[in-house]
Amino acid sequence: MEMDLYRPGCPRIPNHSRNPTCTSQLNINAMKRPADDRTPARDPHRFINDLEPEMINRLVERLESRGKDRVFTRLFDSYSSRLGLQSGAQVLEIGCGTGVVARALARKDDADIHITGIDHSPTLIRVAHQLADEEGVSNRLTFEVGDAHALAFQDTCFDAVILHTVISHVGEPATVLEEARRVLCPGCTLVVFDGDYASLTYGYPDSEVGRKMDWALARAAFNNPVVMRELPWLLAATGLDLHDTLADVVSEIGQASYFRSLAETYAPLIAPAGLARQAEVDAWMDTQRKAMQDNRFFASCNYYSALARRMD
Repeated sequence: MEMDLYRPGCPRIPNHSRNPTCTSQLNINAMKRPADDRTPARDPHRFINDLEPEMINRLVERLESRGKDRVFTRLFDSYSSRLGLQSGAQVLEIGCGTGVVARALARKDDADIHITGIDHSPTLIRVAHQLADEEGVSNRLTFEVGDAHALAFQDTCFDAVILHTVISHVGEPATVLEEARRVLCPGCTLVVFDGDYASLTYGYPDSEVGRKMDWALARAAFNNPVVMRELPWLLAATGLDLHDTLADVVSEIGQASYFRSLAETYAPLIAPAGLARQAEVDAWMDTQRKAMQDNRFFASCNYYSALARRMD
């Protein structure tokens, strides 16, 4: 499906390459490497272009189910209501994935706004086009392949920039924030929403093994699992003024949907990355499934929204 990729208010940098620079040339077998406690595994979102179709489909399902989960829709509503978008506003979502957040903003806001989403995965962009068309919001949305580290837009193009669970996956968080600031209009807001994945925890009878598996899961799924702890310094160094924060504990007790999807999507990556033995992963997953069946499940993680303003 062809779409008008750029509106007049958001001109491109002339001759800018559409080929993202942050993807790897490795295949999924390259994810099978030993990892020490300081080295993350190969984040599947960062290296999505190297994955097999089955794993990409799993990520698509994860992005859509998570984005529609009532917990995450509440968190999205909390920060998006603070954007104060006016009629005609141009919004950029960096790392839009399947477009689930962009679609939600297009449905939510009564003002005449336009949302542009970029992602380095051509597959996710195709899915984003398809779902926007199916939901009847494609007239307010633009999606295209792009690199978060080198945005193809001229300076001061956008009235708001959104990084929704993206900063934990990128190769260079500081560079992404610098690019977000560059394209943001003075006085306008950047939103960074993500988790502190050192706080990610699942109930498990053996607490020591449980802590090991919690951290293994975080490292298998996220290139920068604790980046939100560094965000105040990163924003200040980029020249962005942090003016509002929201903190939420996301938890499921008894039954599970969000945390079940997280475990089923990313736990298969733990053993190939050398973060735990396959037998440990299997035993952990069996315990989680049994806990769900018995209404004894527990999982929790802290999430934060940071709103920062470009002052100059």
